[in-house]
Amino acid sequence: MLTAPCLCYNQPMSSDLQTQVNLIREAFHYQSRFAGATMVFKIDFPVTEEPGFPYLVKDLALLAKTGFKVVIVPGAKEFIDSVLGGQKIASSWAAPGDFLAPARVTCATAMPFVEMAAFHVATRYMTFLSGSRIEALIGNFVRARGLGIVDGIDMEHTGKVDKIYTDSISKALNLGMVPILPCIGWSPSGKPYNLPSDEIAMAAAAALGAIKFFIISAHEGLRSDIITLPQGIEIRPDGSPIRLNVQEAETVIEANRKLADTDTGVQGKKLRELKLALRACRAGVDRVHIIDGREEGAVLKELFSNLGAGTMVFTDEYESIRCFHSKDLPDILRLMEPLMQQGILIRRGPDQIQEKKDDYAVFDIDGSVYACGALHDWGEGQGEIAAIATDTRYSDLGLGRRMVGYLIEKARKNRMGRVFVLTTVTQDWFEILGFREAPVESLPERKRKLYDQQRKSKVFALDL
Repeated sequence: MLTAPCLCYNQPMSSDLQTQVNLIREAFHYQSRFAGATMVFKIDFPVTEEPGFPYLVKDLALLAKTGFKVVIVPGAKEFIDSVLGGQKIASSWAAPGDFLAPARVTCATAMPFVEMAAFHVATRYMTFLSGSRIEALIGNFVRARGLGIVDGIDMEHTGKVDKIYTDSISKALNLGMVPILPCIGWSPSGKPYNLPSDEIAMAAAAALGAIKFFIISAHEGLRSDIITLPQGIEIRPDGSPIRLNVQEAETVIEANRKLADTDTGVQGKKLRELKLALRACRAGVDRVHIIDGREEGAVLKELFSNLGAGTMVFTDEYESIRCFHSKDLPDILRLMEPLMQQGILIRRGPDQIQEKKDDYAVFDIDGSVYACGALHDWGEGQGEIAAIATDTRYSDLGLGRRMVGYLIEKARKNRMGRVFVLTTVTQDWFEILGFREAPVESLPERKRKLYDQQRKSKVFALDL
């Protein structure tokens, strides 16, 4: 008689397989978080000349297929240069005060060739998107107005963004199409203007309420061996920063002011991209990603993993969160008491909180405390997120999520590799935030010795 083989499901996974599983989990976490959101991709023309360009567009098509709303703003400067050069039309440049870089003075003779070049580049994207069975639409989505006279120079057919036609773009997005915005805008009377793609992309991201804005170039990003970076930020082994908040990005610009103002090569361009990211954040875009478009899969890596592939510049949503002060003790106890009575939080007294006061943080709005939490360092590169409590009157503001996010960022800055929580009834909530169940044996030794066997809390952990 044949017997079925014994299948053992509790064998530990190999480290390679575990890494793959973790990456898949990360991807699903971010996919569920951002699905249906609008993302704007500004892509420099040199990227289109790279061998990997078809794969980049295929990745953008994949995002569109899986529920993301993708808007593409193609740069065309270098192609316009070559077209005008072929027609023996010389270009001159001027520096409008509110532009990040000098703008081409577009004369009436040059304008038809600028339009042709801009739409030719946009058509490249449409061609490759069609190959992935994604419908794209090149349209007159930008209303423009002329720059007029700048420092005594008539800018002629060079303009600036006056309005983004968000209704038209949204209709296309809701139909599953990818709108493509060439570097051309039109006045209400139909006069065409040449516009910098940086200005179009930033204006579109702000007007559409984009959750993310990607700046994609054909060069490597910022690196600490070339550009001065502030202390304490997260960097990769190659010296590139993983993420910068607005204040940190401003510090980088200021520390490299001379290079940003005078360098016309790659280093100056990197800093101008950082300036563009800062302007986008100030215009209301929460997350801006600067990546090297030559790296295959860079967009997906940046979007679906914690480490990413480029540099993220972000608006600090934790700006209302600060360190604990002794005067906050009554407010913290007030927030925690109902949860301690229900057994959701372990009971902590004033002395215990004061003893660990440096571990605590509070969410302060106009001097009132609406949430609290703590990060305890147990050694071995692990921190415990604990004492998360929020004012129930403001539960719809996501204060608990923001507090956990703040403590995760604090753990990263303190070079921790992992954070964990002990919970009896809130495991679903932590799973939504990306935490996964882990064995008690994975706790640091000091915490393991204090584990309450009667309470039988479950351990949920997040690798950083």
